[in-house]
Amino acid sequence: MISFPGSPRLLKGGIVLIDPNNSQVQRIIVMQYNPDTLSRTLQVQGVGGESGDRQEALRLKGPPVETIKLDAEIDATDQLEFPKQNSSTAELGIFPQLAALETIIYPSSGQLQNNNSQAIMGTLEIAPMETFLSLFVWSQNRILPVRLTEFSITEEAFDTSLNPIRAKVSLGMQVLNINDLGFNHKGGNLFMVYQRQKEQFVRRNRPGIFSSLGITGIP
Repeated sequence: MISFPGSPRLLKGGIVLIDPNNSQVQRIIVMQYNPDTLSRTLQVQGVGGESGDRQEALRLKGPPVETIKLDAEIDATDQLEFPKQNSSTAELGIFPQLAALETIIYPSSGQLQNNNSQAIMGTLEIAPMETFLSLFVWSQNRILPVRLTEFSITEEAFDTSLNPIRAKVSLGMQVLNINDLGFNHKGGNLFMVYQRQKEQFVRRNRPGIFSSLGITGIP
């Protein structure tokens, strides 16, 4: 199908995995279809509780803890109409797309094997395995370092070999801020870019006036 020349190019969301030490891109995962909705929750990081020190009532410990939830759909129907051009899909369905997402939360088999070898050799303390830094990309204005906290897959259709050909993936992510990563970490730097963009957007917002609130000023 030839699209209308004047139609805008549809941008897609996705996840980029980078090496936290040298920032080299390891994998780019593009969503096949953008989710219809994206929910965000911001948990305020205030000081003290309801009965806290009055001097602390307006103080913040740091940026809010932001979480993001979305449902992404993966469907191989279009590719299966042309099996010769999409041999991988014809053979495996959407297993490769699912694996690209699932392995984000797996340590590599090499890391597992290495830890097992150290255990056999009698190493008393084995450090937890470090994974790649995940960046959730939702336009150029939102490139967020995240940790996947929820992950569920509902496989909805299968081919004759029982390969999944349609699925819904539900993702929950926590945005990693400078309290999690520090200022010198690549992810911490990206978070600060994200926060500064928010502050720039505030300056673009049309300010309100007292009359809209039914008052003439603050008594």
